[in-house]
Amino acid sequence: QVQLVESGGGLVQAGGSLRLSCAASGSTFSINVMAWYRQAPGKQRELVAAAPTGGTPNYGDSVKGRFTISRDNNKNTVFLQMNSLKPEDTGVYYCNAKGVLRAWQPFDYWGQGTQVAVSS
Repeated sequence: QVQLVESGGGLVQAGGSLRLSCAASGSTFSINVMAWYRQAPGKQRELVAAAPTGGTPNYGDSVKGRFTISRDNNKNTVFLQMNSLKPEDTGVYYCNAKGVLRAWQPFDYWGQGTQVAVSS
């Protein structure tokens, strides 16, 4: 089992910045993709950014040029640097990790979520 723990959420004014972190721990595993999703009240969960291992990051159209995803593979941690925040960025942000456990068992785990609120 892989545990994902997010941190860094909070309340910020429009135009401000936040940095989210997500650390993966647990059994022996290999992560193929780490990603950030978000969900606003009454709306569907949407992809914010994804970082494939050894690949090129992908971003949702609404955050391109403002958010940056990065990974520290040695520490099994993914970050989301959020700049120029807008009220529309408000929501619960979830960390997601996909990979394989020992014996090539695939996994798809989610963190508990961290709240981001951007005031106008």
